[in-house]
Amino acid sequence: MPSRKKSTTYIKELLDEAYHRFARPSFIADDPIQLPRAFNRREDAEVIGFLTATIAWGQRKTIVANAWKLARLMDGRPHDFIMNADAADLKHLSGFVHRTFNGADLKHFIIGLRHLYREHGGIEEAFLEEGSLGGMCPAIARFKRRFFEPQHEPRTRKHVADPSKGSNAKRINMYLRWMVRPNDRGVDLGFWKRIPAADLMVPLDVHTGRVARELGLLQRKQDDWKAVEELTSALRGFDSADPVKYDIALFGMGVAASRRS
Repeated sequence: MPSRKKSTTYIKELLDEAYHRFARPSFIADDPIQLPRAFNRREDAEVIGFLTATIAWGQRKTIVANAWKLARLMDGRPHDFIMNADAADLKHLSGFVHRTFNGADLKHFIIGLRHLYREHGGIEEAFLEEGSLGGMCPAIARFKRRFFEPQHEPRTRKHVADPSKGSNAKRINMYLRWMVRPNDRGVDLGFWKRIPAADLMVPLDVHTGRVARELGLLQRKQDDWKAVEELTSALRGFDSADPVKYDIALFGMGVAASRRS
């Protein structure tokens, strides 16, 4: 029976190896992160990134295809579109659909993003209070409140998670990883500098959760916010400055195991 210290060392070595194996430009070929990476301008990347992360459930192939459809609907200039779209432009979005996210939801998202730029200084700033994050759970709740300040249909609110109500907020945590983590391996973008990578939370999905439980990093059975906190805390023990880099490792290991089975 290995000692806890040896077991922890082994897990860290395993995750570090997996991170270096999976965190490379080839990762983006099948991943929705290819959308924001296709845009050099920060504002374009963060707009299309947020919309892509919003529809990131289901098969990755379908997510990527529909995200590119979104980019085309916005004439390949996502930030300019959300800031300047008139009633006719918004009507042009009415036919979009990805699972339960439809054209009406998309219209409200365009209006909500415009509101964040005009009234709160941008998407990153909408997470902050007087320049401070103050913890990711309240920051995401703050972002959601500000995003939905413009008039909107109640049904659209379900497309932005709220961890203060127990949601694991996988998609918004994934979006934050994209925007905040450094562009050190050709995967994440590192555009945002005011939110520390140390404060990011793991985007918990079926792959990361399964591998984390197999490694003993996660005991909680439900994939809720408490599980996110538990897993992120464990990963901070391996890298306190950048714990969510191991999301790429866990996800890659999970996908690889699924393909073998």
